[in-house]
Amino acid sequence: MTATTALGSGTTDRDPKDGAVTPLGQLLLQDGAISVDELDWALRRQSRHLCTLGHVLTSNRMISEVELYRALARQKGAQLMTRAADPASPVLVDRLGVDTCARLGVLPIRDAGGATIVATSRPFAFEAVRPILERRLGPVAMSVMSESDLQASLISLRKHRLVGHAETRVDLADSCRTFGGAAPWLVAICLALGLLAALVAMPLATFAVLAGTAVAMLLVNTVILLVAMRIAAPRPEQSPADMLALARLPRVSILVPLYRETAIANALVARLSILDYPSELLDVCLVVEESDAVTRETVARTDLPIWMHMVAVPDGSIRTKPRAMNYALDFCTGDLIGIYDAEDAPPSDQILRVVQKFARSPAKVGCLQGRLNYYNPRASWLTRCFAIDYATWFGLVLPAMHRLGWPIPLGGTTVFFRRAALEEVGAWDAHNVTEDADLGMRLARRGYRTDLLDSTTLEEATSSPRAWIQQRSRWLKGYAITWAVHMRHPGRLLRDLGPWRFLGFQILFLANLIAVLLAPVLWSFWLLPLGLPHPLSGVFAGWPALASIVTLFTIALVGMAANVQALLRAKQGSLISSIPLMHLYYPLATIALAKALWEILTRPFFWDKTAHGVSPPDATALRRQAAPRLTPAAYLSRLVPRRAAR
Repeated sequence: MTATTALGSGTTDRDPKDGAVTPLGQLLLQDGAISVDELDWALRRQSRHLCTLGHVLTSNRMISEVELYRALARQKGAQLMTRAADPASPVLVDRLGVDTCARLGVLPIRDAGGATIVATSRPFAFEAVRPILERRLGPVAMSVMSESDLQASLISLRKHRLVGHAETRVDLADSCRTFGGAAPWLVAICLALGLLAALVAMPLATFAVLAGTAVAMLLVNTVILLVAMRIAAPRPEQSPADMLALARLPRVSILVPLYRETAIANALVARLSILDYPSELLDVCLVVEESDAVTRETVARTDLPIWMHMVAVPDGSIRTKPRAMNYALDFCTGDLIGIYDAEDAPPSDQILRVVQKFARSPAKVGCLQGRLNYYNPRASWLTRCFAIDYATWFGLVLPAMHRLGWPIPLGGTTVFFRRAALEEVGAWDAHNVTEDADLGMRLARRGYRTDLLDSTTLEEATSSPRAWIQQRSRWLKGYAITWAVHMRHPGRLLRDLGPWRFLGFQILFLANLIAVLLAPVLWSFWLLPLGLPHPLSGVFAGWPALASIVTLFTIALVGMAANVQALLRAKQGSLISSIPLMHLYYPLATIALAKALWEILTRPFFWDKTAHGVSPPDATALRRQAAPRLTPAAYLSRLVPRRAAR
């Protein structure tokens, strides 16, 4: 069953009185809810989309939810129920499962005459889900309830069970929720004691091994950069304007997690409102914590479009972004699921590009990852470096990994899923602070492929070293935990990925962590040409010392060349002069890793929140994102001009 069957077009059901087909539009005309012209407009609009007449009418504010469900109940010859007058049975909800109720849009009300009365907000999908209901409830009889009433009833009855499901959605074997306790401490103590003993017994040899390991990791990353630089820039994908031949557009749900956001709500609505996609096919969920009164009040004061709504997540044992998204997922209605962060500014045609890419991809392409960059690169020296870092990662490194066939670590935003693939792998691990990278690996292990999307979302770069270290420490902590979780059973991981992708996994996670951890060992080599004391001064003299310095200098030049190429591809050539600042930027990662390692031992699930709305966009940064384009939505609007709501 898909969400597109939720409200029904009214073209296939029969009036129970005379057996004749009674279209939903005719019933609404009889009620005086719409005019003939409005119905004609809505039907032509619906013919282009994978949605229902009810979605078209309500999303364009032509009828109210009450008017729609009153007509749907009449059409099905069913009783229209309300939350206030028809409370559900907690026992029956538990028998069916509250998560199943939320996913299917059903609510068991009571036993009556040998059958269970079940309210549904999707009457035209009821026959498709009847076998599932009857396996658990016995014979069922359908009634109708509005979507808002049904969801409110479920939350009121069993919100804590919904939270529990959100926190444990990923199988225990694939989750990090059992991570912690004495084991990390034991490993850390053993490693520290072993390193200390080696340094005492064989100081020169130990330092040489550490230096050799650091150089090896640096060489691996340099080889990847060289491969990335040799890969031609991806050709621009077909413009969404060429999608006019696509039969029908699907419904897309976008999750936007918010936490302690006071300065971003109006900007968020404005930035998402430029999305050139039919409103009846957009379902944007602003996901907030129930206890976050500041954000809830901010959103409540914001004038939201009808396709944007708030989902409040009750408190649980943890408070993380993936837990909130798991909770909201069952209340989404889209066949495609996307994620944006609170500060994101996507281009107007991005959703159309997502739809186009999925439509032309095989079913095993379960995910699309868009590019990210920043709209405030000139706010400080740090934001300049952050923009260079992201341009290199998304413009060179990820395309190289994709070309090599390695699993792709997802970003936390501008990532889109086929709903079936997302639900098959258990969605997000609620306890993992880099739930995106972990999800990318679980998708790869289940045989799904992640492709790259030719579209760039702009977001806010952290502008202070303190905020940057807090954010990067969370990412590094999550990478370390993700590696440990997937390496619980190395043999199984090897079988799931195969030798080549297994190698890519190790390079992506373990090699990068080791490179950041041992970076200070490499920095020490700059003491040699200055004639300053160094552990290897007596060993590295003459040609060996010169060879080491030349090697490190060459690696640095390769990195700078990669930065230049990435900036040119991203049309950010004005930042090239800031590349030397990267030598001040990289050491911050080692500081962040030290913080991450301490948190792995003390609070592995702590989510160090990044504040948004601190640094405003550069003067012209968002202008291109909102540029008008001839898209299917715009084209259709010209063919079928929008009727004013009555």
